[in-house]
Amino acid sequence: MEITPDHLILFQWGFVHLNATIVYTWGVMLLLILAAWVATRKIRLEGPRSRWQNAMEAIVLGIRGQIREVSGREGTDDYIPFIGTLFLFIAASNELHVVPGWHAPTASLSTTAALAICVAVSVPVFGIRKGGLKRYLHHYLSPVFVMLPIHLISEVSRTIALAVRLFGNIMSGSMLVAILLALAPLFFPVPVQALDLVIGLIQAYIFAILAMVFIAAAVRREDERPQEPTT
Repeated sequence: MEITPDHLILFQWGFVHLNATIVYTWGVMLLLILAAWVATRKIRLEGPRSRWQNAMEAIVLGIRGQIREVSGREGTDDYIPFIGTLFLFIAASNELHVVPGWHAPTASLSTTAALAICVAVSVPVFGIRKGGLKRYLHHYLSPVFVMLPIHLISEVSRTIALAVRLFGNIMSGSMLVAILLALAPLFFPVPVQALDLVIGLIQAYIFAILAMVFIAAAVRREDERPQEPTT
């Protein structure tokens, strides 16, 4: 049994190789692009709407509601594309695990690390957009300049924890399902697969919520900091 999809090489030519992580990541992206195209190609503002449009609107409204609840403020629609993409990508990767032969990209540490790095980059981006570069960088020196190393260590450790948490949960869940199916294939398949689906959604939700919490903390910090007097 492969520990992660990184170990499963699907194509190799010289020093170039494609493992399951890369291939199934492309598959998830193509699937999401196709679903978005189908849902938005016949958008109607009035009159009867397609099931795809209703489903897409329900997803967007749900994500918007969660973002507003976490941030505790209005005007949070700027975060929907990023947070929504994180949630949908992770959820699709996890839920497709029930398809025979599918290898969830999120069971690879390289994928979860890339997602965590995206979150780590987005936090200062949104913070700088809110209060400017100078004001954002000032918090690394607060309350005294000797706090700089501690703030930097906190940022790095938070990113590592975010990546390892998702990787560990998805990989361990996949291994547990494989072990149970091997021990009792006649009794466990349906309940175990159902549990796997639920866990996949929960992990996608937790990752997206944590990303929003980090962004909201950076933006709220800029809101609470007093403005510099202008002359």
